[in-house]
Amino acid sequence: MLRKSTLENIIQQDMSEIWSVLNGDEKRLITDNFTIYTFKKNQVIYNEHEAPKNLWCLLKGKVKLYKDGIGGRQQIVRLIRPIQYFGYRAYFASEPYISSAGAFEASTLGAIPMDIVYELIQNNIRLALFFINELSHNLGNADSKLVNLTQKHIRGRLAEALIGLSESYGYEDDGATLRIYMAREDLASLSNMTTSNAIRTLSAFANE
Repeated sequence: MLRKSTLENIIQQDMSEIWSVLNGDEKRLITDNFTIYTFKKNQVIYNEHEAPKNLWCLLKGKVKLYKDGIGGRQQIVRLIRPIQYFGYRAYFASEPYISSAGAFEASTLGAIPMDIVYELIQNNIRLALFFINELSHNLGNADSKLVNLTQKHIRGRLAEALIGLSESYGYEDDGATLRIYMAREDLASLSNMTTSNAIRTLSAFANE
């Protein structure tokens, strides 16, 4: 069980963007309703069609948002990096989740009930503007990804995915190895191609 002072330090450090727009009473409300969860690699955080209950914040690790398509083929729609918020769009839209969330690796997340978040938004215009800004950026990124996945050749799609991984997670100390360990099937899913095509294209990139 975390001490309240320790929990406040975690929230203040890892959720600083939200923390900075709250007053004292609002900060106490967040602290009193903030829960920390740990997930194992490949463990599901929430499933598609479930009712949204929490605002999630990734504190440590890596998380993917994905959908199961035709024939059980999985499509990764978004990768979450520390410190990013997710899981709240469906609540604001008054609909179930349209994708699932799972841990790419052992991860630590914080959660705040969405009814608490909604209560805070009603009385804090700066917090409302924060979520409008977040949703606007996510929508712009989704539009760009849609164009890339539907119009680019498979080489371009895979290159785009690799660039996105480098921007999200960076490199190991050698400055050349991506700081994420991803199965070829997941990389193919992220790039909207078959695993065999992803393997061949990776090999071509390596040779070149």
